[in-house]
Amino acid sequence: MSPTPKPGILDIAPYVGGLAHVEGVGKVFKLSANESALGASPKAVEAYKAAAGGLDIYPEGSAKVLRDAIAQQFGLDAARIVCGNGSGELLTMLAAAYLRPGDEVLFSEHAFIVYKITTLANSAVPVSVPEKNLRTDVDAMLAAVTPKTRLVYLANPNNPTGSYLPHDEVRRLHAGLPADTLLVVDAAYAEFVRRNDYESGIEMVANFENVVMTRTFSKIYGLAGLRVGWAYCPAPIADVLNRIRGPFNVSAPALRAAAAALKDRAHVDAGIAYNEKWREWLTVEIRKLGLRVYDSVGNFILIQFGKDRGKTAHDADAFLCSRGLILRGLVNYGLPDCLRLTVGSEEANRAVVAALAEFSDRK
Repeated sequence: MSPTPKPGILDIAPYVGGLAHVEGVGKVFKLSANESALGASPKAVEAYKAAAGGLDIYPEGSAKVLRDAIAQQFGLDAARIVCGNGSGELLTMLAAAYLRPGDEVLFSEHAFIVYKITTLANSAVPVSVPEKNLRTDVDAMLAAVTPKTRLVYLANPNNPTGSYLPHDEVRRLHAGLPADTLLVVDAAYAEFVRRNDYESGIEMVANFENVVMTRTFSKIYGLAGLRVGWAYCPAPIADVLNRIRGPFNVSAPALRAAAAALKDRAHVDAGIAYNEKWREWLTVEIRKLGLRVYDSVGNFILIQFGKDRGKTAHDADAFLCSRGLILRGLVNYGLPDCLRLTVGSEEANRAVVAALAEFSDRK
């Protein structure tokens, strides 16, 4: 008889990332993973290479060099910052620390799949709340709260829909939660948002004991391959996470590269400006083809296709892949009629529009 995992584990469908290769196709544009169109800062690359001489030495366990850089950049208390192997590790640690078997976890209908995975991994109950027009519905979320609700994940902005909640709606959601329910604001795409009514969650963490904000270096900073994330927490929650995290959970080269990337403001600003330009261009040009494109504040757009034979999202995905253009299918996100397109290089962006035009004109 073999060992048996705890309840919930075998109910998990393993996470599957976006495709990176197409068999039989040479040159491809990987537009399936929301990676940076401009890549990493040259200063981050230099810092990474400089760390190569010390690969035999364990990293400083508290990630001090990176926590100090984050604290300086955002005006935060470094003691309340916890770094992780991507923000995914931090989301998982929060669940491991605060969920008990039978607790309920709320998240919106088309939110990041990791929320469900980490809930089930802790023998808790995932509660997927219907969205309204592909946006988190605060009224529906509050209506789903029960005495068993222990944790609420809010992706803001949300991937893959590209929608966001303004700060007054986020505060309304928080105000309706019990004091012992933890609100986790996953702000992985915060740097891309240029809306006056958006707030990443920093102010709420400063003012409330049951709010945590998570961020990542995988998107605007272009360090997806290094896996670096951070959380800003109330002091007691930071203490809890530091008790359960691995002792050296972020590598020394990753810490150095992330700290350097954070300080290269010119590269970050260039990435934001580039994304603004090409996200708008893609949205306008693809809408001209008669396809529905949802408004987005991230570095990606959501494209909806029809249901007629030969015109579905599945058909479009196959057609685009045959031309080396890899988008993200969203069946596992409950959006079978949609594909998610990451803003890519100029060449990739133009190639996608041209291919979609050809696909739309097919009889």
